[in-house]
Amino acid sequence: MSIYTKGGDRGTTSLVRTKNVSKSDDRIQLVGTIDELTSHLGLVKTMIKDEETIRQLEKIQRILITVMAGVADPYNKEYKLEEHEEEFLEQEIDRMEGLFQRPKEFILPGQCRLSAELDIARTVSRRAERALAAVSVKFGADNGAKIFMNRLADYLYVLARYTDAKMDKPASEAGNDRKEEKSMEQNQNPAASEAVIQEVLKRMGVQGRITLDSAKRLIEKIEEEAKRRGKKAVIAICGPEGNPVAVHVMDGAFLVSFDVATKKAYTSVAVKMSTMELSKLAQPGETFYGVDKMDNGKIVIFAGGVPLKVGDTIIGGLGISGGTGEEDHSLAEYGLSVLNEVL
Repeated sequence: MSIYTKGGDRGTTSLVRTKNVSKSDDRIQLVGTIDELTSHLGLVKTMIKDEETIRQLEKIQRILITVMAGVADPYNKEYKLEEHEEEFLEQEIDRMEGLFQRPKEFILPGQCRLSAELDIARTVSRRAERALAAVSVKFGADNGAKIFMNRLADYLYVLARYTDAKMDKPASEAGNDRKEEKSMEQNQNPAASEAVIQEVLKRMGVQGRITLDSAKRLIEKIEEEAKRRGKKAVIAICGPEGNPVAVHVMDGAFLVSFDVATKKAYTSVAVKMSTMELSKLAQPGETFYGVDKMDNGKIVIFAGGVPLKVGDTIIGGLGISGGTGEEDHSLAEYGLSVLNEVL
């Protein structure tokens, strides 16, 4: 299906329950502004090295997507923010403010590139908050979303000031930090590391992705183990991009297991973790809550999917379906234990 539909050529678009809405409508402006904000946060993520901060920003992006969905479909309770959704922002604000003396005077943005980008994201956040207020007057809006948007701008402001504060170290300390950072970058150069990994994979005949022959050998070993355990399963293997490489249906396996196994394999490479781990992070209030409703239903949170790795490089995904989540995950772990034998 083409990305262009020509449906908006006359300046109108549609919401979930409303057709032919002008693109100048306050709701459309709000959705566009929040979309702009999520993109700014994506840029900020590329400039941050602290993994915990990146996870916080990704959680914020997912919540913003939920807010957008709530604007498009305001009667869907799934798109209402949970009570106290903003609390993790308040906790992070309090934590950062305990680490530095926040300036009280007016701030001139631009002390460093990262804080400048955060200030841009903050101002877009405020614009989104104002747009949400306008929508609330005319159409009503989720109170949880209004509280979250207000707190988000505060969080981005403090994160920007905290970033500036870390830049204000004495020159000697800053010099040492820069030397250490440069050394780490040299030791952890992604391009160099990836080149080494790819060369190793090439010598193993893997070429950066699991081959059909390797997939067949892996499936054969997993099937033998499944028979030993008295299980009837579907075993699916996909490439690192999520496309199926091989799917094997054991005699007596459930019909539905075919679809579930392939989705487990896809999910494991899409989120770069096991589906068992994802299932824990997809609970209400957790980082990946609602992820199973994305990507046209291709993402699942049933245990039994694991990424196949050589070093840190994902060469494919393995999905198993046929028993309980724990049983499927155990078989998938067995597959990981024999992966090197079949490559």
